[in-house]
Amino acid sequence: MTNDIDKDVIETARKDLGLEADKDSEVGPAHDPSRARRKPFSVKRYLPHSLLGRSLLILILPVVLIQLVTTIVFFDNHWKKMMDRLAYAAAGEIAVIAQAIENGAGPDTEQRITRYVSQNLDLLISFDADKKMDSADGGAPSHNFWEKMVVHSFSNELDRHLNRPFHINADFEEKWIQVDAELRNGVLTVVLPERRLFSSSGYIFLIWMFLTSFIMLLIAILFMRNQIRPIHRLAVAAEWFGRGRDVPSFKIQGASEVRRAGQAFLDMRRRIKRQISQRTLMLAGVSHDLRTPLTRLKLELSMLENDHDVSSMRMDIADMEKMIAGYLDFVKGTGAENPEKIKIADLINKICGAPQLREVNIHKNVPVDLLCTVKPMAFERCLTNLIGNAAVYGKNIWIEAFRTDQDRIKIIIEDDGPGIPKEKYDDVFRPFFRVDQSRNPKTGGVGLGMPIAMDIVHSHGGKIWLEESIHGGLKVVVRMPV
Repeated sequence: MTNDIDKDVIETARKDLGLEADKDSEVGPAHDPSRARRKPFSVKRYLPHSLLGRSLLILILPVVLIQLVTTIVFFDNHWKKMMDRLAYAAAGEIAVIAQAIENGAGPDTEQRITRYVSQNLDLLISFDADKKMDSADGGAPSHNFWEKMVVHSFSNELDRHLNRPFHINADFEEKWIQVDAELRNGVLTVVLPERRLFSSSGYIFLIWMFLTSFIMLLIAILFMRNQIRPIHRLAVAAEWFGRGRDVPSFKIQGASEVRRAGQAFLDMRRRIKRQISQRTLMLAGVSHDLRTPLTRLKLELSMLENDHDVSSMRMDIADMEKMIAGYLDFVKGTGAENPEKIKIADLINKICGAPQLREVNIHKNVPVDLLCTVKPMAFERCLTNLIGNAAVYGKNIWIEAFRTDQDRIKIIIEDDGPGIPKEKYDDVFRPFFRVDQSRNPKTGGVGLGMPIAMDIVHSHGGKIWLEESIHGGLKVVVRMPV
C-alpha cells in the first residue's frame, strides 16, 4: 500500500511539473555494478525508504500497538470477567432450581418453580420425572472463538455449582442455550437466552475502535500525501535540472521548511545558470581574441617562403587552434539544447559514416527501434569522442546498444587496441590528462575527449565507466536513462 502511494505521489509531482515519467531516477556507481560489495543483512532493508513510507510507519505502528494492548486489556480485565460473572449467576440459578426440584414433592411444586423462574429469571424449565440423560448426547458444538469462550466459561461454573451430570446445547444463531441436568428423580431442562451469558458490548467496542482508527489513518494518509508532495516535486525538479532539463513550472509550496528548501533550489539554479552563461561568454570572448592574432599569423606565414621553420610555425598554429577548440568544447558542455527522443542506431550510423573512420572495421549490434531521450548534438559529440578514441588505437571497433531490465540504455564500445592500465581508468576522465605523456598529436589531443564525454553523460543523468575488453583493448560502457 505504501509503495503504491509513493508511486502515485511521484507521478502526480511529475504531472504537476509537466514532466514525462522517467524510471531512471537512480544514478549508478562510477564503476561496474557487479563489483559492488554486498551489504550485510540489516532490518533497514525491509523498512520503507521513502519519507512518505516512514511517516506512515510512524503513524500506523503506535496506533496498531495501542489497539493491540487495549484489546488485550479489555478482553482480559473486562469482557472475560463479565462473561465469568454472567455464567456464575446463571449457573447458580440453575443449581438452586435443581436443588428445589429435588427437594420438592409433587407437580404443584414444579409448576410454581417454573412459573416463578419464567417471570423473574427469564428462564424456561421443564422436568421429566424418572428419565435418564443420554450420555452420548454432547450437545451442539460451537463454531467460533467467542462461542467457545462462552460455553467454556458456562461449563466451568456449572461444574462448580451444579455438581450433577449435564449437557450444554448452544445455538447462537437462534440466540438460545439449553442445559440438560440429570437429577436424582429425573432430567431438568433449562433454556436461557444468549444475553444471559454474552454481551455484545465487546463486539461494538472493538468494531468502533478499529473503524475509527482506520478512518483516522485514511485522513492522516491524505494529509501526509499533501505534505510530502512538495518534497517530491522539489526532488523531481532537482533531478531533472541535474540532467540538464529545465523545469519552468516548478512552484514553491508546502510547509515553511519545504518552501525555504524550494527557494534555495531556485536561487542555486539561478546562480548556476548565471555562472555557466558567464563562463561561456568569457571563453567565447577569449576564443575570439586568440583567433584573431592566429589568423593574422596564418596570413603572414602564407606570404613567406615554404621552408622548415615556416612549416613548424604552421604546425604550432594548427595545434593552438585545436587546443582552443577543445577548450571551448569542454566549457560549452551540452549548451542550450532541448532533449529529444532519438534513435540510437541512426546516431551511431551517422558517426560511423565519418571519413576518418572508413579505414576501421566497425561491428555494430544496435536495434533500430532503440530510443533514448537526449540532447542530440551534445550526445553526438560524446559518442564521437568515444568512437574516435577507439579508432585511434584499434583497427576493429565493436559497438553494442541494448535496453536493460532496469529500463536503462547501455551503449558498449570496444576496440582491439593496446588498452589502458586499470589503475588509470579514473584518471582518463580528469581534464587534460593523457595516457601518453609525450603530447604526441598522433596519439591524442589535449586530454579533453573523455572528460567532455563524461560531462555530457552525467548531464543526462547517466554514468560512464571503463573495463577491460575481451578483444584485448578498452571497453567503454555508457548507461543512460530512457
